[in-house]
Parts: sequence; structure tokens; C-alpha cells
Amino acid sequence: MNFSDFSKASQQFNQFSPEMKEQMMKMAKARVKEKLLKWFATPTFVLLGIILGAVIGALTACFGDISDRLSAIRDANPLYFIPALAIGGAAIVFAYKKWGRWTERGMDQVFAVGLNKESDFPLVSIPMAAVSTWLTQLFGGSAGREGAAMQIGSALSYNISKKLPFENAAHVMLVTGLAAGFAGIFQAPMAATAFALEVLLVGHLELGALLPAAAAAFTACKVSSMLGFHKFSVDLSSLLDASGFSASIFTNEGALDGKFLVKLALMGVLFGIVGGGFAKLLGLSQNFFAKKFPNNIKRIAIMGVGISALLLVFFQGRYAGLGTNLLDMCFGIAGNADLIGDAANVVGTATGNATESAAGIAGYDWILKFALTILTLSAGFIGGVVTPLFAIGATFGIFIASMFGMPVALAAALGFAAVFASASNTLWAPILIAGEIFGFNCLPAFFIVCTVAYICNGGQSIYKQKKIRIKI
Repeated sequence: MNFSDFSKASQQFNQFSPEMKEQMMKMAKARVKEKLLKWFATPTFVLLGIILGAVIGALTACFGDISDRLSAIRDANPLYFIPALAIGGAAIVFAYKKWGRWTERGMDQVFAVGLNKESDFPLVSIPMAAVSTWLTQLFGGSAGREGAAMQIGSALSYNISKKLPFENAAHVMLVTGLAAGFAGIFQAPMAATAFALEVLLVGHLELGALLPAAAAAFTACKVSSMLGFHKFSVDLSSLLDASGFSASIFTNEGALDGKFLVKLALMGVLFGIVGGGFAKLLGLSQNFFAKKFPNNIKRIAIMGVGISALLLVFFQGRYAGLGTNLLDMCFGIAGNADLIGDAANVVGTATGNATESAAGIAGYDWILKFALTILTLSAGFIGGVVTPLFAIGATFGIFIASMFGMPVALAAALGFAAVFASASNTLWAPILIAGEIFGFNCLPAFFIVCTVAYICNGGQSIYKQKKIRIKI
């Protein structure tokens, strides 16, 4: 605008009535405020993501450390704690009725808030989720703990978002908290970012929350690690080298090995069926037992007695808790440390007996862990699903390894990621978590298996996600 145009506009403005001038000034101020808020939104979200990441990383490290200690106490004394599973379950339900009403739905509440079905996410859900998960772990319920970690992150971040003036702040901060909670407990920040972005809306990435979620995830991972919370990791390349299975597994004389790719795709189909079947049966089981035992306390008490009996019958707690004991056996990790044990005891040859090559893993481990996890969650015990899914996938991978002529370490790693992908109905997070835990040398194999598993899961999910139909 030149000077003459400005002069004309000024003269026109002066001709307006005082009321009209005041209205126009208000509109101009609102427009400027809107622009400023838009410019400052992302930097503010990122800064808050870093701060929240540090806080959530510390909280999840403390939560995870206590969970590990309680699990160790139970493993050392299974006959003292597992028989009391029903008592622990009744205590969980009573505590929610007394102090945590409207927060007992766990991750379902996170998704209800994320999909704008609800607007209230009480902070009391943080201690309730943590303590309930600890009780489940102490008394041997076959459940994970990432659910509580993500509730800690999402509840804290969502309540902070209510004080922010930015558009879509609630959703962005909820995703940010989810990423921080996942990263703090698994120390896999790239997977955590991807999981938080894609898990709420299937087929859609919430890219507006990408930078804050990544900042929170990497910060939470770093703080959790600095506080001494250990990360489950496996040097898969070393295990494959020990078995004589080269990292150049995708090529044959310089070209893609078509036969190997077909094997990976077929394994992906089986992993997809297992993961999708788990999600479907979990939903059916939860609905069935909820109708069979409408009273929550009776349901968890009666089923708790039965589950504890099964846990004791099946090798005195082999399938109790997270399932990390099975993962340790799958990859030869002694004492849940980050060091790989004797590779010769872990990695079978292409023609070897897979189930005998993996340090005590049996062919029925995956199905028993599968069934007991569904029963535990259907009874109403609080915890996550992801770590048991890792155990189910890894042990199932070993079960089918010899069928496809795969080293058991590779088959276990593929199952670890692909069953998670199919059960959670997510794609990028399982691929990335496989890379962050097992190394990125075999990323093409994880990509193929997880993609096929994701496609073959029958549209099932352990989470109540919103499904977006994408036309191709």
C-alpha cells in the first residue's frame, strides 16, 4: 500500500461512527492475537514437550523400577504371592470405587479423551494406574505396564493443556504425553513418537504434534536412562553372525532374494493372524466375562482364584507378570541384563530344532501366555498389553522358525515386532521399536513382516481407535 492509498483508507476510517471504529479495532486486535498465537504455538508446544518429557521420564523410571522390584520379589517367592492374586484384584477394584471413580477404564479413557468423546481426565488416574499395575505385577497377573506409563504421561499433559490458549492444544499435548510415557518405559523414542502419532487415529498421522511429541519422547528416554532404568536391548547382528546367518540376508548374488522375501511375507501372515486373533479374543472375552459377572469385585475375585491356580499349575509362575522372563530366554539374556549370553545356546541353525535352541523356550509358551494374558485383562486387572505381546510374538516366532528355516533369534525378533503391529493396528511404531531394540541392520525384514502382519490382522486392535478409511 502506497501513501495515497493509506491516506484514502484513513479518510474512509474517519467517516465511520465511533461504534463501528471500536468494532473494527477489536476485530483487528483479535486477528493480530490469532496470528501471534499461531506463530508461538509450535515453539511453546516443543518447550513444554521437553519439560514434560523430563518430568514424565522421571516418573516412568520410578514407576518401572518399582515394578521390576516387585516382579523380582514375586519371582523369588511365587508360592507366597500368586495364590493371593484374587485378594490383590479385589483391592484394585475397591480402590477405584473408593478413590478413582471414572478412571478405572485405563487406556480406554485416554482414547475417549483423544477422540473428543470426553473432556475430563482426572489427575488421580496417575497414582491409581501406577499402584494398580504394581499390585497386578506383585501378585502375578499376566499383564504389562506401558498402559500405566502412558496414562501418567497423557493425564499430566492433558491437564496442562487446559491452561493453554492455543487451538487444538488438548490433542497435541495428549499425543505429547503418550509419546513421553511410552518412551520413558521402553526407551525407544522414535517408536514412541510414531506410536503416539498413529495410535489414536488409524490410517492417519497427527503431524501437528510431531515436533512436541518427538521432543518429549527423546527427553523422557534420556531422563529415564540417566536415572538408571534399564532398556531391553538385543544385539541381533551378533547373534546372527554367531549362527553363520549373514546380515546380507536380503540379497542373493547381488539381487534381492525372492525366496527369502516370500518366507518373510508368509511369516507376516501368521503373525498377523496371531496378533489380530489376540485383539479379537480379548474384546470378546472382556464382553463375555463382564456379562457373566456384572459385579466387578466378584468378577476379579472369582477369576483371580482361577488364574492364580493356572499360573501355579503351569510351572509355578512361568507366565506370570510382564513376560520378560520369556523374552530373556528367547534371546539368551541372563538376569534381565543388557548383555547377550552364549550365542551358541540361543541361535539355531536353519535346520535345527527351533524350540530347543532358545534356552528353554517351549512350543506351547506362546499359547499359554496368550490365554493367560487375555484372562487377566478380562478379569479387570490393571496393566498394559504391549510387553506380553512382545513375549507372545517372540515365542511364537521361535515356534515357527524351523518351519521357515530361520535362525530362532531372527524369528523371535520378527515376531516381537509383528505381533505388536497386528494387535495394536499400528505400523510405523513396531518397525521403529524393532530397530531401536534389535538394531537397524535387519530393518528391511522388520518392514516386510510388520507390513504384512498389519494388513492381515483383520482390522482388529487392542485399543479403541477411530478408524479412517483411506482410498487408494
